[in-house]
Amino acid sequence: MTLLEGRPGEGPEGRRTAGRLRGRLRRTLLAGLIAAAVAVPVSAAASPDVPAPIPASPAEGAAPREVYAANLGNVAEAARMARDAARTGRADRLHAMEAEGAAQFLAFDGRGRGRAVEVFGDLETADRITVLVPGSDTSLDTYQRFRAGAVSLQQRLKAEHARSAVVAWLGYDTPGTISATVLTADRAQEAAAELAPFLRRLEQLSVPEARVSLLCHSYGTVVCARTATGPKVGDLVLYGSPGTGAASAAELPTGARVWAGRGGDDWIGRVPHVRVGAVGFGTDPVVPAFGARAFAAGPGGHSDYLKPGTESLDSLARIVLGTPEAPRA
Repeated sequence: MTLLEGRPGEGPEGRRTAGRLRGRLRRTLLAGLIAAAVAVPVSAAASPDVPAPIPASPAEGAAPREVYAANLGNVAEAARMARDAARTGRADRLHAMEAEGAAQFLAFDGRGRGRAVEVFGDLETADRITVLVPGSDTSLDTYQRFRAGAVSLQQRLKAEHARSAVVAWLGYDTPGTISATVLTADRAQEAAAELAPFLRRLEQLSVPEARVSLLCHSYGTVVCARTATGPKVGDLVLYGSPGTGAASAAELPTGARVWAGRGGDDWIGRVPHVRVGAVGFGTDPVVPAFGARAFAAGPGGHSDYLKPGTESLDSLARIVLGTPEAPRA
């Protein structure tokens, strides 16, 4: 009999003991999840022009509400330090994050471009969990745009399925859209090395029947294409993708169903999907030869996939919920 089975004895006392053991195990897994959520970025440590406190370190075994409170306090302190350093733009954005009040940050690092991992919904009881992986030019200075998409998706999911949770995973230093870095997989490789252990901890923390979906946007698709996923990740969705570096969905390190879609007005469709040496990402995931399942993405642009009321948002919600299968584009 294992701790996960959790029945050390019969009767009321045995059940209470089992409950305590399960709670302790979950808190231990939560500590591991936090550690995997966001590593200290080298670039942030080398960016003294953006002062911020070191990331919060909740005690091992801390309850989720204690973790969230510690990180929200860290956001407030980072905002104060940015204001004192005359970094008013960053301070205003951090105050906006803090003003949410009930915000649930699994991890937060205000240094440099910054990192944040925020939960929407009850992660410990959800049986449909979505992890959003952003693309280029996503940082604490543009976080509200990323956050708005997570909120929109969570609201859409909850309308049909109460036990839903969305995790906005800004757990890596995204490249700039106009930069040489965005043309290579270097940042994606580093990010995948952090995302994979995060997903493993997430799977351990969630309820046994939970299904995890990995939704990846733009350069985030390059990250996800290099991320080994566990058995609970049932769907991997690529949208607004410049290519993944793989010739086909079969080459991706996942057993999940792979989906791909692109909005009718997404400029990424006009970018050549080629690869020359280490530059570029090759095959377009939406072409039939890649082998991904197509989903209807509607007429939207590159930043419109998670906007309320869009066809793409409906399609993504259906993929996550699995009811029914999203229609083909």
